[in-house]
Amino acid sequence: MTTTHHVHSSTQAVAKFNAWFFDAFDGLIDWSLRRVKRRVFVDIPSTVVEIGAGVGANFRYYKPGTRVIAIEPNTEMHERLAANAERAGIELDIRSTTAEDTGLEAESVDAVVSSLVLCTVLDPIAAAREAHRILVPGGRFLLVEHVRSHGPLRLVQKVVARPWKWLFEGCDLGRDTEYDLRSAGFRTNGLTSRTIATVFVPVNSLLFGEVVK
Repeated sequence: MTTTHHVHSSTQAVAKFNAWFFDAFDGLIDWSLRRVKRRVFVDIPSTVVEIGAGVGANFRYYKPGTRVIAIEPNTEMHERLAANAERAGIELDIRSTTAEDTGLEAESVDAVVSSLVLCTVLDPIAAAREAHRILVPGGRFLLVEHVRSHGPLRLVQKVVARPWKWLFEGCDLGRDTEYDLRSAGFRTNGLTSRTIATVFVPVNSLLFGEVVK
């Protein structure tokens, strides 16, 4: 009983920390990703599914009046998520489901957004397959994801991998997201890799762009 309670308390504490962290450092994180997000999040349709919506960091890139179906299993994020949606004029529908199993109907949405999310899901291929399932034919999967680095940066990732994963709700610094997307049935020729300037060095290798069903 004591061990079970400890694990639950630890998990809840990490969930609260992440909600606070991504709210408190929203401006700094956005500064490092702004150019990339402006390039990727263009012509967002009137309704979009965002997996791992967090505290709503991407709402600033959506037009007011956009309906966002936010897949966010960390309920500690929900209050900040709702407040940021109201501030940005976003129509928000929060679901506490997961990226691997959204509960949405097949071929029901025009666009899915994933931003710094596929690193944290338990099964990234399953999450990509779920995005593929719920997209209409020709639907767009818009991504801004950090991925496995190469050279000296990869060594940095390996050194901090275990504490980083614990602190940031399972965030895996070694993910090969392009492989995961191809495994889920997407063609990845619309993606770009780039190293960005950021104080968060372990996550400065990005993969971004869109893949189409």
